Amino acid sequence: MPIPFFAELLFNGRPHWMPEYLTLLKGGLAVGSAALLKKYSSGAANSAERNMHGRVVMMTGGTSGIGATVAYELGRRGAQIVFLTHLPPADLFLAEYIDELRNKTNNQMIYAEQVDLASLYSIRKFATKWIDNAPPRRLDMIILNAATLTPPGKPRTVTSEGIEETWMVNYLANFHLLGILSPALKAQPFDRDVRVIMTTCSSYITSPPLKDSGAALDEEGWSAGKAYAQSKLALMTFGQAFQKHLDSYKRPDELPMYARVIFADPGYSRTAGMRRWLSRGTIWGLIVYLVLYIFSWLFLKSAQMGAQSILFAAMEESLVRPPGGKLIKECKEVDFARKDIKDDEVAKKLWESSDQLIEKLEKEEVIRRAREKKEKENQGKKTKGAEQAEEIESLIGSIKKGKEAEAKQMKSRRKSKKAS
Repeated sequence: MPIPFFAELLFNGRPHWMPEYLTLLKGGLAVGSAALLKKYSSGAANSAERNMHGRVVMMTGGTSGIGATVAYELGRRGAQIVFLTHLPPADLFLAEYIDELRNKTNNQMIYAEQVDLASLYSIRKFATKWIDNAPPRRLDMIILNAATLTPPGKPRTVTSEGIEETWMVNYLANFHLLGILSPALKAQPFDRDVRVIMTTCSSYITSPPLKDSGAALDEEGWSAGKAYAQSKLALMTFGQAFQKHLDSYKRPDELPMYARVIFADPGYSRTAGMRRWLSRGTIWGLIVYLVLYIFSWLFLKSAQMGAQSILFAAMEESLVRPPGGKLIKECKEVDFARKDIKDDEVAKKLWESSDQLIEKLEKEEVIRRAREKKEKENQGKKTKGAEQAEEIESLIGSIKKGKEAEAKQMKSRRKSKKAS
């Protein structure tokens, strides 16, 4: 009973098995501080709700980490989800993931399209196929969640088209995709709530100015952290310009555009990308990460909590009101930490340089593909010619053998006649 226990404690002091009061106080403070720190680092939870039934959501980076959580939450609310993934839809891992997600969400309207964000050709191939449809396909939301980062100490990598990988996947791929899909967004009914959600990171604050670097960092000034930060700054600068591009469109029915660009910062979370960054992409780094996992658990969000700001950006009704280009962090609108994100001159320079780079690379890609096709055709002709020559030689050899056999038979017949 608690009353006799506290009475005994009051009149006779603590029993021998009970720790000292100071020890209890220290332990309580430590546990309480850890609990408060964990609650703070976990971030805010999304309180917005929205009926997603029938809404078409196109999504990159939706098969793992934060993106997988966002996809699950939208899928269970009835959204039709189209994953853009570098894996083909027939891939066993992807097929199993989609099948499992359909069962969990009780939603069969979940699909995948193959789009390699490290390839301009792959992006154009998908996007042109999407817009080449009459009437225009429904498209309520695009969530650009995919990103890559090179672990510190690792070398600079480039794509097959010669673009620095971080710049390509985190920025240029999104620029190219939205540039082609822009007519599909503009063709949606005026009363449809259309959103383009770009996930970002507070690392953009440390990026070198875009007007000084022009485009992707060159080899001399490159570092993994700078490359990632600059790609996020470029994406946010382009996002602001893309919102103005949508706002300036005059619809044939002269009604206003309700397409909105929204930036969402999920915060630092325990994802595969963060683990790769902290472990420096090495086995020893991974071992240290696992040994000190308690600290990442304490200071970093889970993928579930990291998804909350993205879900808020997808479902909060007030965000459809003008102006667009808002930044969401911890499920609330916050100000940008850099003024150059809204600098029209910087955005214009970035847009033009990106357009020129894509045009140049796509021309080179067309020439390269035409050359490869011609080489394959020539190789095919050579192979076919060699096969035909081999068939002719084989036929001639068969004829010769037949004649030799016939000559031997004639000779043997003559010998037998002479003998008789």
